[in-house]
Amino acid sequence: MKPLDELIDLDDPGMPVVNSLLAEATRPFELLPPSAANTQVLLGLQVTTRSTLGAIAHDTGGLLIDHGWLRMLGSGNARLPRNLLDWNTARGEGYLLVADDAAGGFFALNGGALGGDLGAMYYHAPDTLAWEALEIGYTDFLGWALSDRLSQFYQGLRWDSWQQDMRQVSANQCISFYPFLWTEEGSVATSRRTAVDVAEHYNLTVGQGS
Repeated sequence: MKPLDELIDLDDPGMPVVNSLLAEATRPFELLPPSAANTQVLLGLQVTTRSTLGAIAHDTGGLLIDHGWLRMLGSGNARLPRNLLDWNTARGEGYLLVADDAAGGFFALNGGALGGDLGAMYYHAPDTLAWEALEIGYTDFLGWALSDRLSQFYQGLRWDSWQQDMRQVSANQCISFYPFLWTEEGSVATSRRTAVDVAEHYNLTVGQGS
């Protein structure tokens, strides 16, 4: 275990990289201030703040992107109580859950369980229940999430009133569709939509196969 002074990089911190990506964002976002648990999160993750992941984990409470549709986890905040360390405790081994969306999808950094491309980003899609390789790393994922490519990615998973509906969905919830999206009858347009706890949705769609 590396001590805190070896994990906090004052000479070459990653937060300026994060800020530069935020400055170029074309999707709306909220940068949340870090929680008092930020040092514990960093120690538990054992990543340095020189990395983009470490900067998000230590220096932010997380990010809410595109009206709260996408939630990137940090050290936790009242708006986004889950943090990178606690959220990953007792969940998938061999990958690190770093973000999720209102449609019930989960983003993870591959730690070996998802393929040979260690450190690459994967998406667990709510309409296929499969891990899909995004072929990018965490820093590029952040830039992608802040760009208009996000809207293109979600074309098949958004319904007409999604922006208005996000006002009623907290960052600890996602939308459950019935009939389920992974069934032949499931559709974001016609299935009944209900806000559910994101942890329950993870257990239903990912946890059973972890």
